[in-house]
Amino acid sequence: MTSGSPFDPRRAVLGVDRRQWLRTGALLALPPWLIQARAQAAAGATAVLRVGPDHPVKTLAAAASQARPGMTVEIQAGDYPGDVAVWPQDDLTLRAVGGRVRLLANGAHAQGKGIFVTTGRRMTIEGLDFIGARVPDRNGAGVRLERGSLTLRDCRFQDNENGLLAGNDPTMELRIESCDFGPIAPGEGRTHTCYVGAIGRLTVLASYFHHGASGHLLKSRAAVNHIFYNRLTDETGRASFELEFPNGGLALVMGNLIQQSPSTENYHLIAYGSEGLTHRRHELHLINNTLVDRRQAGGVYLRMAQRAQQLRLINNLLCGKQELPAGPDREQHHNYFVELDSFVDPDRFDFRLRPASPLIGRAVDAGAVDGQRLKPAMQYLHPCALQEVPAGTPYSQGAFQL
Repeated sequence: MTSGSPFDPRRAVLGVDRRQWLRTGALLALPPWLIQARAQAAAGATAVLRVGPDHPVKTLAAAASQARPGMTVEIQAGDYPGDVAVWPQDDLTLRAVGGRVRLLANGAHAQGKGIFVTTGRRMTIEGLDFIGARVPDRNGAGVRLERGSLTLRDCRFQDNENGLLAGNDPTMELRIESCDFGPIAPGEGRTHTCYVGAIGRLTVLASYFHHGASGHLLKSRAAVNHIFYNRLTDETGRASFELEFPNGGLALVMGNLIQQSPSTENYHLIAYGSEGLTHRRHELHLINNTLVDRRQAGGVYLRMAQRAQQLRLINNLLCGKQELPAGPDREQHHNYFVELDSFVDPDRFDFRLRPASPLIGRAVDAGAVDGQRLKPAMQYLHPCALQEVPAGTPYSQGAFQL
């Protein structure tokens, strides 16, 4: 997805193979020498490098030194202990084949930063597990995004000092699809399941953030944030914020289940602008989320910077306390305070409204922002999947429509 384009969940599963079209009918009218040249170029762009015990290239570290831009690196399923790497190539895809690929840090790290360090543009990683990242400064990440752009799909992050850590570069983009972040390693407030620096754009879809330890579940300094259809539930962890945008920016937060644990170390579920508003645009749109506070001493659903340009809270379900930030300049309506018995099975994190709930069908259209409609077309399906909401389904408050 290019910067500024509306999110379309169907792009995750649908598409047209343009390269195949170019290699066939579209080339038939070209001279033979040009057809051959383009075929060779296409073959080079889609070259496959196979990695694993049954292949000449045994390790990811070796693959990182041999891979060329545009390659697909197919990694044989299994465990790869101490196999860390730096990936500078553009248009590179790393993909697990035959099952999960587990990268066990075992004390090793790349550049003192983590298991993988990525600096290439348009890089994709699919089906890899990042486990046990530790570095001397206690800020080790499963993946450290330093430059370029990255898509993570179906990846897992466990027992790292930081699950993912992204640098500060406004040209960078990060997309996270169907990934699992947590449990995090014990820390001293610097351990976040996912920490995104001041990049240009962050998209998070159908992902699961859980079991924090002092740090936050998801923290983003990105200028533009699309946080759609995720589960951020601290459960038995002791995270600080569940979701934070410390420097503001444009934040579209729709269709998420966000739960604060009884053992949390902070009063707040969501924080916006808590470290100063540094972007040109400062808008928070909280639409159709289910916010659950299990903190015994009570807490705060939203900590909001006063100088933000726009705050919209529409169609949310709030369970655990009855407060929302006051202010005449804030658009707040069709939010409902509910008890745990309003849901199907909250102890098992089934926060669908009961079939007889009077709230079914009472939501309103929240419009669009920059061409992105803010009416859920999907809902999160555990673990790390999406479920389509059929046309004609009664439109209700909260993250779950079905």
